[in-house]
Amino acid sequence: MNSDNDSGVTVTLGEDYPEIREGVRRICADFPGEYWRDIDRREAYPTEFVKAMSDAGYLASLIPEEFGGAGLPMRAAGVILQECHANGCYAAACHAQMYTMGTLLRHGSPEQKAKYLPKIASGELRLQAFGVTEPTTGTDTTRLKTRAVRDGEHYVVTGQKVWISRAAHSDLMLLLARTTPFDDQDPSRKKTDGLSVFLVDMREARGNGMEIRPLSAMINHNATEIFFDGLRVPRENLIGTEGKGFRCILDGMNAERILVSHESIGDAQWFIRTASKYATERIVFDRPIGQNQGVQFPIARAYAEMQGADMMLRKAAALFEAGRPCGEDANVAKLLASEAAWHAAEACMQTHGGFGYAREYDVERRWRESRIQQIAPISTNLVLAYIGEHVLGMPRSY
Repeated sequence: MNSDNDSGVTVTLGEDYPEIREGVRRICADFPGEYWRDIDRREAYPTEFVKAMSDAGYLASLIPEEFGGAGLPMRAAGVILQECHANGCYAAACHAQMYTMGTLLRHGSPEQKAKYLPKIASGELRLQAFGVTEPTTGTDTTRLKTRAVRDGEHYVVTGQKVWISRAAHSDLMLLLARTTPFDDQDPSRKKTDGLSVFLVDMREARGNGMEIRPLSAMINHNATEIFFDGLRVPRENLIGTEGKGFRCILDGMNAERILVSHESIGDAQWFIRTASKYATERIVFDRPIGQNQGVQFPIARAYAEMQGADMMLRKAAALFEAGRPCGEDANVAKLLASEAAWHAAEACMQTHGGFGYAREYDVERRWRESRIQQIAPISTNLVLAYIGEHVLGMPRSY
C-alpha cells in the first residue's frame, strides 16, 4: 500500500489506442458467432483466427522492433485482447504468446533471442505453451516434481504436466522443472530455488520423450496433459541461470494476469451490451423486460463493477510498463475484472432466460468461457491470500 510506487506513472482515460481497436474489430468481424460455435462444437483450434491475428502483427505487439515485433506497451497488448473478447472472439487460443515470450525476452541469452524472437514475431514459430501446472501440486509451484537432470550437454526431463493449454498447437514451450529436488535443497535456501526454465522445441520432442494427450473440458481451451519420459533438452535451451528459474517467470505471471484481465473486461463489455439490447427489445406483459428493476439493476451493477475493474487494470498496466512493482495491482485487477465479467455473464444469462441456453445466442458459450477467469491463471482465493499476506501484512494463511 505504498503510494510512492505510483508517483510519476500516468494512466490514460477513455478509449485509448483507437487505431488498434478498430483494426482488431475489423478482424473480429470476419469471425462471427457461427465460427466460434463450430469451433466449440468440434473442440477444434481456431487456426484461421490465430493466423489473422498473427498476420496483422498483433501477437507480436510486445516483441521489440529489433526482433521484428511492434514494441508496444503492455496496455496496448491488453487492448488487443480486450477488443477480441468485446467483439465476440476468444483470444485464449493465442494470448499466451504475448506473455510467455517475455521470459525469453528478459532472461534469454542474446543467442536465444536472436534465434527465436524474429520467428515468433513473424508467426513462423508459435510459443503458446507454458508448462508449469502438475497433477499433484496445483498452485504450489515450489513443489513441482518434474525433474531435469544434467547429462553432459543435455538435460533429461521426466515428469508430468496438466492443464497445459494449446500444447498440441504450439511449436515451442516454456517448461519449468526442478533441477534440484525440493527435499535435497539446503534448508537455508529459498523454496523457489532449484527450479529452472527451459525452452522446449515441441516439434522435435513429440515422440522422443514427450507425449501430449488432449483433455476434454467444459470450455474449448485446447487443454492437454503432457508426459515426459527421458526427454533430452539441449543445455543451450536453459533460460537464465540453473536453479533460478522461478524469478524468470515471476514478471511473466504479472504480465499474464494483466493481459487476461483485459479479456475479462472485454467479456463484461460483451455481456452488458448483449443483455442491455435484449432487455430493451424483449417484450413481455406488453413492455420491455428491461423496464423491470429486477432485470435492469443486475446489468447496471455489472457495468459499475466493470468500470472500477478497468481503472485498476489500467493502473496495473501502467506500473508494469514503468518497471515498477505491480504484484498488488496485477492481482487486485485480476480479482476485480474476473468478478465483473462473471457477474455480467450471470446478468446476461438471467436476462435471456431460456434463450440464454440456446447455442445460437452465444450467451451460454461465453458464460462458460468467462467462468475460468476466477480459477486460472490464479484462483480468486489465492489472490485474496496474496493481498492478506503481502499487502496487509497478516500471517500467511496456507
